[in-house]
Amino acid sequence: MTEEFNNSPGEINLEKGASVSNTENNPSESENINFTSRLDLSGLQQSIEKVKAEINSVIVGQHKMIDQLLVSILSNGHVLLEGVPGVAKTITAKLLAKTLTLDFSRIQFTPDLMPSDILGTSVFDLSSSKFNFKKGPIFSNFVLIDEINRAPAKTQAALFEVMEERQITIEGTTHTMEAPFLVIATQNPIEQEGTYRLPEAQLDRFLFKISIDYPKLDEEIAILQRENALQDRNKLENIQKILSQSDILKYQGIVKQIVIEPQLIEYIAKIVTSTRENAFLYLGASPRASIAILNAAKGFAALRGRDFVTPEDIKESAIPVLQHRVMVTPEREMEGLTGEQIIKQIIDTVEIPR
Repeated sequence: MTEEFNNSPGEINLEKGASVSNTENNPSESENINFTSRLDLSGLQQSIEKVKAEINSVIVGQHKMIDQLLVSILSNGHVLLEGVPGVAKTITAKLLAKTLTLDFSRIQFTPDLMPSDILGTSVFDLSSSKFNFKKGPIFSNFVLIDEINRAPAKTQAALFEVMEERQITIEGTTHTMEAPFLVIATQNPIEQEGTYRLPEAQLDRFLFKISIDYPKLDEEIAILQRENALQDRNKLENIQKILSQSDILKYQGIVKQIVIEPQLIEYIAKIVTSTRENAFLYLGASPRASIAILNAAKGFAALRGRDFVTPEDIKESAIPVLQHRVMVTPEREMEGLTGEQIIKQIIDTVEIPR
């Protein structure tokens, strides 16, 4: 590169390149410009790293799943964990709950479970001669629903209102859930006997569907080594509580302030509307999916320490947000094509804004 110097001190004209700031005339400017974040994300990042460290002290690998779970908390969204038995779905949810200073309840779904077993029921008090409402296990900040697909339709329907509106209505009285209210549900995709398919309306209420695969060989060896070293000790007993209720609400408020440019909002809309126009899908994603991608992308940006959303945040959010909201046509399903593969194709075809 050749340089052409003018008579004016501090000015350099480059034949091939961008202009350089005049540091002699502007002594306050340094050669390296530091861009400061518009939001203070330091506390959020430190807390998230501590939570990750606590979970990783027990769980081997599954870093992507852990990131998605943490984004769901920051985005105030529910999660559906899907995987075969024994891949640490339940223990991961319990680990996450132990790092949070929140009320926690676990509900084991069974075919004979009734809506009142979840929501609560009115009990007659002989001393006052009145019916008093006894709250069910759903009245908690952090709810683990184990094997959610084992309960029948009427029990599944009991979750519709509480998952979307964070409230339940019983006998004409509305009970509002204390914030934050988060549901993590697990299900086994293989076993069919004694299970019920989740309604599309309920699936649409989950921010993410996270599919958990088998560990790799080196991860399996590490799991065995950790289990052998534990002997008879409880693997969860030393987990420290990191995030308080006020911390979570504060960080959720910060995440909502993450900046997203108008062209990226349009990018989200194009991805979601493409699912409704795709010939391989007979059910596309709803506007709730667009909002979910928006919120999740902000969560991923905060997780990476940025106060603005990038196209990569949107791509990272799209598959776990959309894969349970779309339905593949029977012909393509028989060919082995999955919703995840179709979503990847859609993402590849939608032009990334510049």
